[in-house]
Amino acid sequence: MTAEYKVHGPVAVITLANPPVNGLGLSTRQGIVDGLNRANDDAAVTSIVITGAGGAFSGGADIKEFGTDKSLQEPNLHSVIAAVENSPKPVVAAIHSVCMGGGLELALGCHYRVAAPGCSVALPEVKLGILPGAGGTQRLPRVLGVEAALNMIVSGEAIKSEMIGMLPGQKLFDKLVASPEELAAEALAFAQSVADVRPLPLVRNLPCKHPQGDAYFQFARNMVKGMSKNFPAPAKCVDAVEAATKRKFADGLLFERELFINLMWTPESRSLRHLFLAERAASKIPDVPSDTPKRDIKAVAVIGAGTMGGGIAMNFLNAGIPVKMLEMKQEALDRGIATIQKNYEAQVKKGKLKQDKYEQRMALLSTTLSYDDLKDADLVIEAVFEEIGVKEAVFKELDRVMKPGAILASNTSTLDVNKIANFTKRPQDVVGLHFFSPANVMKLLEVVRGDATAKDVLATVMAIAKKIKKTAVVSGVCDGFIGNRMIEQYGRQGGFLLDEGCTPEQVDKAMEKFGMAMGPFRMGDLAGNDIGWAIRKRRYTEKPDMKYSKTADLLCEKGRFGQKTGAGWYDYVPGKRDAIPNAEVVKMIEDHRASLGITPRKISDEEIVQRLVFALVNEAAYILEEGIANKASDIDVVYIFGYGFPVYRGGPLNYADEVGLFNVVQAMNRFAKNPLDDAAFWKPAPLLAKLAAEGKTFN
Repeated sequence: MTAEYKVHGPVAVITLANPPVNGLGLSTRQGIVDGLNRANDDAAVTSIVITGAGGAFSGGADIKEFGTDKSLQEPNLHSVIAAVENSPKPVVAAIHSVCMGGGLELALGCHYRVAAPGCSVALPEVKLGILPGAGGTQRLPRVLGVEAALNMIVSGEAIKSEMIGMLPGQKLFDKLVASPEELAAEALAFAQSVADVRPLPLVRNLPCKHPQGDAYFQFARNMVKGMSKNFPAPAKCVDAVEAATKRKFADGLLFERELFINLMWTPESRSLRHLFLAERAASKIPDVPSDTPKRDIKAVAVIGAGTMGGGIAMNFLNAGIPVKMLEMKQEALDRGIATIQKNYEAQVKKGKLKQDKYEQRMALLSTTLSYDDLKDADLVIEAVFEEIGVKEAVFKELDRVMKPGAILASNTSTLDVNKIANFTKRPQDVVGLHFFSPANVMKLLEVVRGDATAKDVLATVMAIAKKIKKTAVVSGVCDGFIGNRMIEQYGRQGGFLLDEGCTPEQVDKAMEKFGMAMGPFRMGDLAGNDIGWAIRKRRYTEKPDMKYSKTADLLCEKGRFGQKTGAGWYDYVPGKRDAIPNAEVVKMIEDHRASLGITPRKISDEEIVQRLVFALVNEAAYILEEGIANKASDIDVVYIFGYGFPVYRGGPLNYADEVGLFNVVQAMNRFAKNPLDDAAFWKPAPLLAKLAAEGKTFN
């Protein structure tokens, strides 16, 4: 069992021991109930303490059991909490480090709670598209007050225990100890002090009212509606907490359970739970075990002080790792440092960063104009112009100066990492680290594994990604890796839609209504239309049979490269990001359409969404089949964290699974009959066709 039982004098201690966060899996739940029974059967025991081993009291549900029948097997969490409440001897929760979800609900079921400072307390279920399902919405308002509890439940954000201890009238903690080290002794002493107190206090018996009642809950609904469209759970949280103020406790519990079960079956919750597991699975590489030795990264070098280089450097400075930045000219270094300072100063101004932290980070940054000064770095990342000749010159220099065992990384977004590795005599030390712009903000990091990349290099960069708070996904080597290879097909479909009758604004609005952070044409303007133009020129030579719309080329020939030139598919006012439709661009599209002899047709938003999203799905199926991505969920993570795919849809492959792969293939067969589209592309990838025929899913 994953719960230990020990007796300390008159106090029995039940310790949850299910690492890493003492998840409340079936074995742990059984251990708690067995411990309670043993303690209550032992005449020498007068009180009971429940606590957690290691770095958590309990993080809630066991991830391994999430969504399986095991999570419902008796004793389920409701039954465990009932056993705690019904214990004839007082039960004290000794809370520390992490107390979240079901862990907090368990603590709320105890008669008393003693907490250590620094403990993160939360009911984060809303982030999985559900609400607390074991009494959290009914008990938390009784100990914190309705407003504080509802804010915690709707946001899902953690609050430190000492902050909760300062709330006026809070009844969550009966005692807040001075330090984590004192918790065990203080909890034992507290348990002995309440051994004879009767009746035993129950949170369920506390009053729960709001002075403004209906008016407050209407206000809360309006706030939640404005902030969480597309997410049904927050509004249901309001309903559940309102029930705590209006219904008997037992009726409120039943209502909470009904809402919980209904939310579990929504596509939004399925998608959010998929993403929760996918993000954690992304760090697992099939042939690189978790105990693979890692190289020590104490100092980092960055080649290039431009937008990408500066953003990359900030990630390491934020994590307390010294960075040496190299440029060819002092003016370029000065510009780069000024940009980093400006970014940090903006955070200080907004109150997101303290002045002393800003100064500490800047003190970790040094600069140089000489490659020889990089020789002591453990990891070097180049962020120079995306051209293979430029990369060759850089890597030959790095091969010359870097110490043995240093990791040589390229921030390339499309180029061949194997070719780059072969510019050195140490290809085993070379890896791709594709940061997304702005690199100091975007969470995704594509880790590109070359044919020769050593396993300890992979293990090291995955660990360092975690340290700099990135979600890392491993990709094999191919043109564009995972994300950019797929986005090329997405962009091609956008071009065909313009040829057939759409405007850029119509396509963008349809995709943004679907939930994308921005549509393909606004995204092109942000990235720079000249980047796509350069790739297409390469394609015209490499893949002469591949069909493209020429509209984007015409736009670039006019010098409309996007936000950086103030004009792209849209016009832009300096200092603003608002995309203003341009009549000349629309006329350019219409004239080009007419020159091809195409009669425009009315295209529905549904067709726009399906063509763009299913283009991503079909290319992703090839990527999976070729082994470029380890698993389907990795592709979903790339698109959620790197390309603005809607979180509540769980990524393109999860979305395809929700639609049904049979339906996806049927739609693709329809698109293949469109004479203005690319019929060859719409032939389903073999993996997609196979899964659809067998009634299976990607994930």
